[in-house]
Amino acid sequence: MNHQDFPAGRPADPIRILLADDHALVRRGVRLILDREPDLEVVAEAGDGAEAIALARTLDVDLAVLDIAMPRLTGLQAARELSALKPGLRILMLTMHDNEQYLFQALKAGAGGYVLKSVADRDLVAACRAAMRDEPFLYPGAVTALIRNYLDRVRHGEEAPERLLTPREEEVLKLVAEGHSSKEIAELLFISVKTVQRHRENLLHKLGLRDRLELTRYAIRAGLVEP
Repeated sequence: MNHQDFPAGRPADPIRILLADDHALVRRGVRLILDREPDLEVVAEAGDGAEAIALARTLDVDLAVLDIAMPRLTGLQAARELSALKPGLRILMLTMHDNEQYLFQALKAGAGGYVLKSVADRDLVAACRAAMRDEPFLYPGAVTALIRNYLDRVRHGEEAPERLLTPREEEVLKLVAEGHSSKEIAELLFISVKTVQRHRENLLHKLGLRDRLELTRYAIRAGLVEP
């Protein structure tokens, strides 16, 4: 293993892990996977979500690996409480469920990764290191689910408020950045010069810019025109 495999800033100290699963056999198997890595160390084990929270209160841990389905408090409930209790604590969900609903609930609960038990021997170590770099870790099917969910929301108009510029404003911005005059833009878009000028004023106001040069720079950053 080279030094690049270790999380940034943590080459010397192993990542201290709290492992929670209600099946002792599963915990043993997961612990074997993690403890054979020099930068990972399981320092505590819990049999349910409530025990995981109690341990996290008293121990110095960097990462919690939580099973979703546990008695007393589920991994999802524990994740929500741990996120509030220790905002700096990274959380991974470990589950046998390839289930979109669980995935979205886990992300909402504060988990930075979602690992299937069926491929834990392949994915869990990478997921732990990714979590400590503040990078999300999702199995390929989860990525597909997230993209599908996002596209569904776009189709139903739920993403519209996040869009800063209207399609027409983007058209005007692109043409301004390409060096066209208001008269030329009006002819290209079949609108009046007055309407073009109003769009330009709106663009400057919305984007907090002052002039054509700054509009052009913004258009380049936004990928509307090539530098």
